[in-house]
Amino acid sequence: MNYRLLIALGAGLISAVVFASATTGPLLIRMVLFLLTALPLFLAGLGLGPFAALIASIAGTALVLLAGSPIAAAVFAVSQAVPVLVLVHLASLNRESANGDIEWYPAGRLIVAAALLAGALSAATLVLLGGDMETLRATMREMLQAFVDTELAKMPDAPALGAAEIDEATTLVVALLPAASAISSMCSLLFNFWLAGRITLASGRLMRPWPDLAAIEYPPITPLLLAGTTAASFLADIPGLIARSFAGPLFVAYVLLGLAVIHYVTRGKPWRPFALWGLYATLFIMNSIASLAIALLGLAEAIWPMRRNAPPPSEPPAN
Repeated sequence: MNYRLLIALGAGLISAVVFASATTGPLLIRMVLFLLTALPLFLAGLGLGPFAALIASIAGTALVLLAGSPIAAAVFAVSQAVPVLVLVHLASLNRESANGDIEWYPAGRLIVAAALLAGALSAATLVLLGGDMETLRATMREMLQAFVDTELAKMPDAPALGAAEIDEATTLVVALLPAASAISSMCSLLFNFWLAGRITLASGRLMRPWPDLAAIEYPPITPLLLAGTTAASFLADIPGLIARSFAGPLFVAYVLLGLAVIHYVTRGKPWRPFALWGLYATLFIMNSIASLAIALLGLAEAIWPMRRNAPPPSEPPAN
C-alpha cells in the first residue's frame, strides 16, 4: 500500500481519537484537545496534498461513526473535515503568471475563507439548536443548566447559581454565542493551519512556498462584507444572530490585517521588538479597545495603503 495513503489514514485516525478524547476528562484538557483536532488533517493536506486530506477526513469520520454515533460523525465532518478540505484545496491552487512565475492562492484570501467558513458553521449551529428565538433560548438554558449541574459543581469555590441567574446568563449567551463561537472556530482553524504549515515547512514537505504574512491583502469586497454583517447584526431574532456569526470572524480578520500592517511597517527598525512587545501586551491587557483600534488600522489600509508607502526594510524578513 502507498505510504502516502497510510499516512493519510493514520492522520484521520489520530484526528478522530483526539476528537473523541475531547468529550471526556477535565474541561481545560477537553478544550485543548478539541482545539488540536484539525491539526492531523492539516498536516496530511499540506504535506501530501488535498487528496490525502480527503482520505484522512473520510477515515476520521468513519472511525467516529463506528466508535460513536451518526451525530458525532456529522459534527466531526462539518466542524473539522469540511473546513480543512476547503482551506487545503484553496492553499494548493496555483497558476502561471505572464512572466512564467508560479502564483499561489493568496494567504489573505485564505484568512477570509476561514472567517466565512467559521461564520457559516456558527449560523448552521444556531439553526440546528433552534429555528426560532424561543426554542433557541430554551435549548441554551438546558445546556447552561447541565453545565452548572455537572461542570460548575466540580470547580472549587464555584458560585451557586439559581434560576434567575441562569435566566440572565442565558440571555447573555444567546446574544454573544454566534460571534463567540464563530471567532473560536476561526482562530482554531487558522492556528492549526499555521502550525501544520510550520511543521511541514520544517520537514521540507510543504507543497507551496511560505507566504509573507505581513503582506497579506484581502479582496476589495471584504470591507463591504464586514460593514453589511455588522449593520445586519442589529436586526432582531435569528437574522441578527446569523449576521453576528459572520461579523465576528470578519472583525478578527481585520485585527489580523492590522497586526500585519504593524509588522510590515516596523521592519528594519531598531525599536521594532519593543514596539511589538508593547503592542501584544496592550492587546492582552485591553483586548477590546486595542483590538478595535488594530481592526480600524486594518480597514484604513484599504483607503491609505501604509505598507505600499513604507520604506523598504534594511534586511529581508525571515520566514
